[in-house]
Amino acid sequence: MTESEYQEHIQHTHNAFCKIVIRHAAIDMALRLRKQWGKEISLDYLMFEKFVPFSTTDNYFVEPEPCEEYTFTACGQTVILYDGELAAALSLLPEKAQEEIFQYYFQHRTQKEIGERYGQTRSTAGRHIQLALQQLRREMEKHTYERPTSPL
Repeated sequence: MTESEYQEHIQHTHNAFCKIVIRHAAIDMALRLRKQWGKEISLDYLMFEKFVPFSTTDNYFVEPEPCEEYTFTACGQTVILYDGELAAALSLLPEKAQEEIFQYYFQHRTQKEIGERYGQTRSTAGRHIQLALQQLRREMEKHTYERPTSPL
């Protein structure tokens, strides 16, 4: 094999290698695009489906329906609730559980702050909140089951 034949062989080998690399890069890009297109939703689909409106209008002059208001008092503060079942269930909780739920959900205090107030760790305060929520859920389920059903 002469020097020029050897250089020609190296050139052909390099060209073949470059073609393979470019082909695999194109395949990878096509697979990536197909995966991306599979996740996207067509605008035509969104516009013609019944359950996904393309736009909505708000009527700001409609008088809101009056809701019955219920009060919940904890930590010396009163909150107005619009769900009678929730208000009734909250009133059945022990006072400490009411205060912990009030501080966490209405005053947006952290579990650490609540724990420090009662001389507890953050995890203990979090556990007390979790237990209070479980008890609240049970009380609300009782009220749901105790409702009188109307005859058909």
